[in-house]
Amino acid sequence: MIDKLEYLLALAQERHFGRAAQACGTTQPTFSAGIKQLEETFGVMLVERGSRFRGFTEAGERALDWSRRIVGDMRAMRQDIGALRSDLHGQLRLAAIPTALPMLPRLTAPFIARHAEVRLMVLSRTSNEILATLENLEADAGITYLDNEPLGRMVSVPLYQESYRFVSANPEVFAGRDTVTWAELAAVRLALLTPDMQNRRIVDHAFRAAGVVATAALESDSMTALLAHLRTGQWSGILPDYFLGTLDLGPQARALRIEAPEIVKTVGLVVPLRDPLPVLAGALLAEARRVGEQAGG
Repeated sequence: MIDKLEYLLALAQERHFGRAAQACGTTQPTFSAGIKQLEETFGVMLVERGSRFRGFTEAGERALDWSRRIVGDMRAMRQDIGALRSDLHGQLRLAAIPTALPMLPRLTAPFIARHAEVRLMVLSRTSNEILATLENLEADAGITYLDNEPLGRMVSVPLYQESYRFVSANPEVFAGRDTVTWAELAAVRLALLTPDMQNRRIVDHAFRAAGVVATAALESDSMTALLAHLRTGQWSGILPDYFLGTLDLGPQARALRIEAPEIVKTVGLVVPLRDPLPVLAGALLAEARRVGEQAGG
């Protein structure tokens, strides 16, 4: 039965029978037969069928909710019992907002030093995508903003405080200044993350709080693409201060503190609230608490 519930979760993720079968490591006929067996077991249609996948029925959506709980509990059970036999092992999938990626080694390096048999998979996702991947069991933990938008039923541990800096490789932009206001930045040629990123929503909110509206001259959902354009000096950016240590924008690049208002957000680790917690997620939470205490100290 568990493998059939895994099929249902894969179909919800891939929205395509062939890709879902491939993700489960089986053939499409075997996969389709498994879904059919589930429907026969429950006596209802779970999937809207046609020439292609159309979605889930109302009963299918309910079955998905139960599948997430049951499969999640089974995975946690395997980890928990396996940990009694040996050191922690298996794969831990960690989804993180792009702006937090530079700090990940502060968490992952000491974690792996304690649990060398664990394999890590790091996924770059928006804050909304992180919550969705955690709900759908596509990730085990996430790193995201804790205090800007609702998280739902999550256990959270603060890791660090994020504030923002105006960054430019053009020496003529705000020459001789150490600080700048959000209102002043509205007139600058800006390269920003796309609006689906929570970082961008924080930036837009800061502009509104300053009584102005800023229009990005360039938008990207890739930090790599954003930084490449900032290096040219033709665009300026607004970046988290934690990111500054990873930048190489050239010898003339400057980072100015942004005032009026000065924005500070908390970034931390989140895992779905379960009792008991999966062993790997619990171990990562313990490591996150140590990292957070060090940052606070």
